[in-house]
Amino acid sequence: MSLVCDQEDRLSLEETHSEDARDAFSAKTYPTKKEVLAVIPAECFERSLVTSCCYLLISLALTLGSGLFAYSFIPMTWPWLPAWVAAAIVIGTAATGCWVVAHECGHRGFCKHNWLQDAIGFVLHSGLLVPYFSWQRSHAVHHARTNHLDLGETFVPLRDTTPRGQAWQRWQDAIGDEAFAIFAMASRFLLGWPVYLLTGSSGGPARGMTNHFWPLKPFSAALFPGQWRRKVWLSDLGVLAMLGVLGWWASRAGIGPVLALYVGPYLVVNFWLVLYTWLQHTDPEIPHFEDDEWTWVKGAFMTVDRPYGGLLDFLHHRIGSTHVAHHIDARIPHYNAAKATRALQENFPDLYRYDPTPIPKALWRIATQCNVVTRADEGWKFCSSRQRESCVPNT
Repeated sequence: MSLVCDQEDRLSLEETHSEDARDAFSAKTYPTKKEVLAVIPAECFERSLVTSCCYLLISLALTLGSGLFAYSFIPMTWPWLPAWVAAAIVIGTAATGCWVVAHECGHRGFCKHNWLQDAIGFVLHSGLLVPYFSWQRSHAVHHARTNHLDLGETFVPLRDTTPRGQAWQRWQDAIGDEAFAIFAMASRFLLGWPVYLLTGSSGGPARGMTNHFWPLKPFSAALFPGQWRRKVWLSDLGVLAMLGVLGWWASRAGIGPVLALYVGPYLVVNFWLVLYTWLQHTDPEIPHFEDDEWTWVKGAFMTVDRPYGGLLDFLHHRIGSTHVAHHIDARIPHYNAAKATRALQENFPDLYRYDPTPIPKALWRIATQCNVVTRADEGWKFCSSRQRESCVPNT
């Protein structure tokens, strides 16, 4: 079994044994991890190198093809800036499919050969300025501690009992939900991903400030123990190599083509990445848990599938519409995830989450309402400034 899967399993195994005891005190009855996995058809776990490579080639062809088309037919002049913005949206949206394929490699869902998965994932993520092995480690922690308020990783909310949470709450109260939502969306979509890589800004408080490029002081080394530090340096080499390619390209062709064909699409990729991650684990109805309430199964089911439509599901390999199944077992390849999702929905209808709200409306609701959590009957839930009087008081 691969190292990344081993670490996810080790992190969750210690919780699996105590789930039944903990859940006896919960309002809901949760199955064990073994019971959940048992309902998923065995064929859902089969990984085909040929099928995975076909999806990889489709994403690469759409990304490179749209870029070459734009370069061939759109003049590199200021009056054509709107066309280049549109081109960046198209190229970046296609390139997000390449990001998702690398994500699948990091989870060992691409094929049975770990060396090949790491090679493909390393090249694709380095090409998108993502430190592959560093991300592989932090993302494994995210899966192993989903919606854990202290040990979670990515989009871990602030409690309203902490100084930071209270300050955040006062700021939202002062400027209003709408203005706060605009600020939250703009900052997260433009800067959220690189700031997370550099500071671990949305990670759990237990690990402190982390850095995906520098696993030593002054940053916390807790996220990258042992041999993972060596892998961080290897990830840095991949990103540095890509920066060198971009520098060479700019020296030969000028900064204009680099901005139009790489930087613009890069920002669009970051937008999709943040959007998916934000909406997958955040909703007014989704609780987050402290250690005495959290279990692996609870965390995995605190994930929501959303309707992104056929085109985005195809381009982005169903990363947003089958994410519950992905958290139950990340080694299920995306082309088997719909079948696994149906099995979860049929066998655990009270736990499986699907929100049919259109994405723009769901995003606005989350941006206005989901910024600080307050104590609830089960875990901690979000409460906007307008809802505060009706929220469950702290206990």
